[in-house]
Amino acid sequence: MRLTAQEIFDKLVNEDRILTVKGQIKFHLGDVSTIIKKKDVVGNILQEWLEAWLADRGIDFEPNPNTQMPPDVFLNPDDHTKNLLEVKAFNFESSPAFDIADFKAFVRELIEKPYHLETDFLIFGYVMDEDTGDVIVKHLWLKKIWEITKPMADWPITVQYKNEILQKMRPGNWYSSRSKFKLFESMEDYLAAFEETIYQNPETRSQGAQWKNKFKRSFKNHYGREIDFPKWDEIKEYYGKR
Repeated sequence: MRLTAQEIFDKLVNEDRILTVKGQIKFHLGDVSTIIKKKDVVGNILQEWLEAWLADRGIDFEPNPNTQMPPDVFLNPDDHTKNLLEVKAFNFESSPAFDIADFKAFVRELIEKPYHLETDFLIFGYVMDEDTGDVIVKHLWLKKIWEITKPMADWPITVQYKNEILQKMRPGNWYSSRSKFKLFESMEDYLAAFEETIYQNPETRSQGAQWKNKFKRSFKNHYGREIDFPKWDEIKEYYGKR
C-alpha cells in the first residue's frame, strides 16, 4: 500500500490515535528485563518504531542507506525523488534540538538533489514519566524544512556552531511565539537565508558565488520550471534583525 506523508500522519492521529496511547521501552538481556526510564534514548527508538509501524500496517517504504542525510525513508521505493519522509523526535519538556542535516553536506546535496527540499518531517514531541517509564506522544507535526527553521542571532538559519565550525542545521522552536525571529514563510525565503549562510560560513564561502545559479539549473532540470529567490538582505528585517 502506497501512502503519502500526509496520509501517514492522518492514519497515526485519527486511526491509531497515537496521541492517546502510552508506551514503554523494555530491554531484555539473559534472564533480566528492565523498563528504560532514561529520556535520551526515546527519540531514536521512536524512529525505529515508526518503521516497524509502517511494516505492520503494510505501508510501502524503503529505508535510506545514507543515515547522515534526509530522508529516513522513501515512501515510494520505485522513485526516490518523491514522497521523502524524515522522522524526528524530541523531549517536549525541552526545546527541539535534533539535527536536521550536516550543513556542508546539505549544500552539496541540494545541487545534486533539489527535490530533497520537499522532504516531509514527521516530528514526535514526547514526554516520559521517570517513575514508570511510560512514554506519551504529546504532539505530532508534519512539516517542511522551512516551516521548522528560522534565523538566529549570529546566522540566517538555525545551526549548531561549535568550536568555530558550523556543523549541523537545527530547528527553531516552531510551536512557540516567544522568539524574536520568525519562521520562514516559504521555500524561497528559506533558500535566501540558506544561500547567505553559505557566504558567511568560512568553510563554504568559496561555493557561494555560484551556488544559487547551480541550484536553479538543477531545480529546473528536475521540475521543468524556474525558481528564484531574493537576496537575504532584502528580507532579513522581516524575519528579525540580526
